[in-house]
Amino acid sequence: MVVVSSPGRVRPLHPLHAILLAFPLPLFLGALASDLAYRSSFHIQWANFSSWLIAGGLLVGGFALLWAFINLFRRGTARKGRLAVYFVVLLAMWGLGFVNALVHAKDAWATMPEGLYLSAITALLALAAAWIGYSGFHAGEVK
Repeated sequence: MVVVSSPGRVRPLHPLHAILLAFPLPLFLGALASDLAYRSSFHIQWANFSSWLIAGGLLVGGFALLWAFINLFRRGTARKGRLAVYFVVLLAMWGLGFVNALVHAKDAWATMPEGLYLSAITALLALAAAWIGYSGFHAGEVK
């Protein structure tokens, strides 16, 4: 038996929230990869792939954001500061992802280079949100 000791009360990440949190990172990373492929090949389908991946990341990320917002105001939740940081990072990820979706709604080459930069920043924010989410809300004991 492995016991992970942590000071104070640690609330486990709900399994559904963990599933919702798992999707934005690969979707936004895929959008970044397709933007890089579009920049090097000029095939318009890569821009279409990026738009769809961003839309998927926004959809699932919106549900994760809603869950984090509800958790932020629940009574008895330990570590409100960490939850607030997690919520703000998710909110920034979703907001920049939405702006990125608007940029990708333009004509294909008109998305460059703003779309590429926004995809990179959104992917980094998704990585930070996943890092904070999975490292901070784990169970105190693992058997």
